[in-house]
Amino acid sequence: MATTLLPRLVVHFGTFTLSTSVRCQLRPPRLRAPLQSVQTTQNQSQSQSRPFSAQPTLLQSQGTQPMRKFTYHVAASFSAKYKPFDPLTNVFHFNPYNRIQTEKKRPKSGRPASGQDAFFISRVGDTNAVAFGVADGVGGWEESGVDPADFAHSFCDYMASAAYEHKSDGSGTPLAPRALMQRGYDDVCKDRSIHAGGSTASVAIASEDGKLEVANLGDSGFVHLRLNAVHTYSEPQTHAFNTPYQLSIVPASMLARAAVFGGAQLCDYPKDADVTQHTLKHGDILVLASDGVWDNLFNQEILRIASRYMTGIGAWKISDGGIRVVDNLRRFTEPEGPTQRSVTLQSALAVEIAAAAKAASTNQRLDGPFAKEVQKYYPHENWHGGKIDDICVIVLVVSDNSKSPEVQSKL
Repeated sequence: MATTLLPRLVVHFGTFTLSTSVRCQLRPPRLRAPLQSVQTTQNQSQSQSRPFSAQPTLLQSQGTQPMRKFTYHVAASFSAKYKPFDPLTNVFHFNPYNRIQTEKKRPKSGRPASGQDAFFISRVGDTNAVAFGVADGVGGWEESGVDPADFAHSFCDYMASAAYEHKSDGSGTPLAPRALMQRGYDDVCKDRSIHAGGSTASVAIASEDGKLEVANLGDSGFVHLRLNAVHTYSEPQTHAFNTPYQLSIVPASMLARAAVFGGAQLCDYPKDADVTQHTLKHGDILVLASDGVWDNLFNQEILRIASRYMTGIGAWKISDGGIRVVDNLRRFTEPEGPTQRSVTLQSALAVEIAAAAKAASTNQRLDGPFAKEVQKYYPHENWHGGKIDDICVIVLVVSDNSKSPEVQSKL
């Protein structure tokens, strides 16, 4: 059960009208079922970074600009909770030279078929940095007649637009993921079509020098794979079992009822997100995903999927000294045709992970991470198998341009 928390109310003047909505949450349950969280009961922090893809750009001109050292190849795969998974259509191929969208906020008909989960991948301004993230709409809002997908998808649309339109302030300070999260949250709160709702958030930015920063709020997250091993991974941020950190908009009327009849108010903000920094290397794989993945797959299972595929196609080579990454990954990460719809390394990994999570979610005989947590804290519930949920996965494959003979020959 969720522990009772004292209410926190922070008013940001100028960003919303108190009479219509407040950036605060009454703590609706994470999902409809009372035990649908895979996290522990104490405050924990989690930040996860997942892979995405971008194609290489050469930035060296007349010796005045250094060559872009790293290229990021990103793709996403997704599946709505009660919809069948189609590996041919439930995939997104990221091209950094195309806009993800033509407007700041897409109509509902233009959303990916990811249910209440949402994602975005975008270039950062006119740089070769890439911003990406996932948001998991809080299903408990359905009990109040609110579609959680509206908050999550709009939040990601606003972050994608803010990243794409970002202009440097001249100080040399790059865009940070927590600042991007704040920008998206501000825009959602100003959106008069969204009166209530909430989501978790995991947002990352990879810069062209191989630096990655991740801001994580809630129970989405990442795992970082390197040379056939789990290099690092995020821990979930939760207030209690079944209560992840989450951004939200709570109508003032709901706050008033809580003041009269009682009820705890849970308010989380981008400033509460955990921020971690990472250094990327050639051949690294980042998997950023919603809890539809982490509730059903262990990190080692994701590693096995990646290892099997990477060694199978020859991107990872097995030698006497262990695993090594081939120098030229471009032949695996770049689409063969102009349509950008061909299978790439990053899209294949995203699809494989999403498909495995989907299969595990409906398997009632094999206990996944969520089942293990329920059995630990609520053994009387007799929960077994997976947890059916929306699924969203972003995969990023890192390529060092200095190792690619094709890139070097063009300099």
